[in-house]
Amino acid sequence: MRLNYPSNVKIILVPCTGKVDVIHMLTAIQKGADGVYCVGCLEGACHYNQGNLRCRERVNHVRSLLQEVGLEPERVRMYNLSSGEGPTFAAYAKEMTENIQKLGPNPLKKKAGVA
Repeated sequence: MRLNYPSNVKIILVPCTGKVDVIHMLTAIQKGADGVYCVGCLEGACHYNQGNLRCRERVNHVRSLLQEVGLEPERVRMYNLSSGEGPTFAAYAKEMTENIQKLGPNPLKKKAGVA
């Protein structure tokens, strides 16, 4: 669809957001990602039964872990949309980027030596 979304967004395709584990999100943050967000099927419409619901639980768990270690939980989010909502995907990417810019860079970048 040639959608415009921020160039700093790196897309990692998975068959289902249910395959995204806590360790994947935490590793991204640990390695210096300023934020992580998962975009899954609409709730109740997952092609793999309840994968998107499992992902939402994992996102919420990561948010609580980040808060426990002193990082902003807003660095991790979950969005739901159908596959035909490309413009909404682009809007979510812009929204997430704006939210992360307000928070500033990931403080772990300096500690991890990530450029």
